[in-house]
Amino acid sequence: MEGFRRLRKTLGIVLVILVALAITGIIRWDIVRKQNGGGRKQLGREWSKLELILEQIQNNYVDPVDVSAFIEKTLPTIMEELDPHSVYLSPDELRTADEELRGNIEGIGIVFNVPSDTATVINVVVGGPSEKMGLQPGDKIIKIDTQIVAGVQMDQDSIVRLLKGPKGTQVDVHVKRYGENDLIHFSIVRDKIPVNSVDVAYMADSLTGYIKLSRFSMTSYAEVLGAIADLMKQGMKQVIFDLRDNSGGYLDQALKITGEFLDENKLVVYTEGEHRERQDFYTKKRGFCYDMPLAVLINEASASSSEIMAGALQDNDRGTIIGRRSYGKGLVQEPIYFSDNSGLRLTVARFYTPLGRSIQKPYMSNSREYAYDLLERYKHGELMQEDSIPKNDSLRFVTQAGKVLYGGGGIIPDVFVPLDTTGVNDLYLRISRQNLPIRFSMDFADRNRVQLSGIDTYDDLEQFFASTQLEEEFLRYLNKQGIHPLPVQWKECGGILLTQIQAYIGRNTRLEDKGFYPYLGRRDNVLIKALEVLGTPLITEPAEPGLVFAPMGNNLDE
Repeated sequence: MEGFRRLRKTLGIVLVILVALAITGIIRWDIVRKQNGGGRKQLGREWSKLELILEQIQNNYVDPVDVSAFIEKTLPTIMEELDPHSVYLSPDELRTADEELRGNIEGIGIVFNVPSDTATVINVVVGGPSEKMGLQPGDKIIKIDTQIVAGVQMDQDSIVRLLKGPKGTQVDVHVKRYGENDLIHFSIVRDKIPVNSVDVAYMADSLTGYIKLSRFSMTSYAEVLGAIADLMKQGMKQVIFDLRDNSGGYLDQALKITGEFLDENKLVVYTEGEHRERQDFYTKKRGFCYDMPLAVLINEASASSSEIMAGALQDNDRGTIIGRRSYGKGLVQEPIYFSDNSGLRLTVARFYTPLGRSIQKPYMSNSREYAYDLLERYKHGELMQEDSIPKNDSLRFVTQAGKVLYGGGGIIPDVFVPLDTTGVNDLYLRISRQNLPIRFSMDFADRNRVQLSGIDTYDDLEQFFASTQLEEEFLRYLNKQGIHPLPVQWKECGGILLTQIQAYIGRNTRLEDKGFYPYLGRRDNVLIKALEVLGTPLITEPAEPGLVFAPMGNNLDE
């Protein structure tokens, strides 16, 4: 009975959408796959009854139909009935999605955070509109055009929407600058802003280059090549490629980047679907780093193109995959654009690794179960224990070198590293929930803006921290916030918090992310394991906190 209700609901949605299309005729296919012969397929005979019903509704229904409202309301719902990744995108959603993947957006060119209900500029994009007008790191955004955005509980996404806009349009930004009594007004003309997909590339030690890729955008391959070339000039002999939290992107970029770590004529991935014949994708040349020692980092948020890259390297016995089982998103979405600037991302095939492993995890008809899969992994202990990772012997594969791999959803790493909960106690959670490390870091950066603005090397940053009393300052700051740690609590989590603070402050220098990620790396158990696997386990952590306390309060309570 439940199945009948579900079918009836789905058919009802189909009817509504087809009515809308029949009445308006405004939506057309802009992209048609070559596999369809360049033409549009006619509906089969099984749709004939629907056509008769649509004709009756169009000619005889009692009330007028609000077509636009029906389309926008029902298309997302019907797409959910297909699979978890086929989606309808409204014009605004489609524009945002395309901008991010193309590697540029239109806006004013700043990076900001909202640590204390006030947007604070962390960095300005070099050569961007904000830099040209004189906006500086540390500036606090109070008003955008005529709207107050500080102290009104406005979320970060809403502020982004106010600042972004078409190239050539103007936005008025009013900021409070440290040491200035009055607001400073900037009239900024928006422009195209490059969005880098390589978050950072630096030498983790004297031999090991580290590259973190956040997504596979239109510019990713060029960015990665540039990062490799720069790191090789610095002496890179082996590489750690970080795909953690990378949700995917353009397939062609994934193929090119993966190819730089493989020999020529190696199968990277193949696709196949009900209406798509199998299509194989091979490397076309010997990669620039085809024989360089390699470690690839993945986690439960690595998806799609990230999994294609990790799976291809694993199946070809190339490098070592380190971390936790990836997300399991192996469905091929084809973009379809409509004349009203909306569109679809329609699933047309599945991705398979060179050995034939399906990357896609099961989804069946239970969308809730699929959506909460990562939470279930946590509950079942998969993020903490390797033995909890499901392995199906019927989906067992063996590489040419004898490595045993498993299909069934996601890429299982060669070396498992659990979620790191070291030092996470009540004190750490309370401080983190209140966002105090970021808030303190921004305040500290404001007070030391002159010194920080002159720092452009990692050694300079290290020397700067050595000349400060960062721990004592932060503990005094906590006391002012009503938090009075006990020595045993601070000993457990203080080192982690201080490392985070150093990273946030480092981001406020000319180093930007190169002053941020190296500090976080000191406490990154997956990165540390990768260095061990590559044979260079020497990575220094900051000294344990000095336990400097002023006896001015009670112990922590919740």
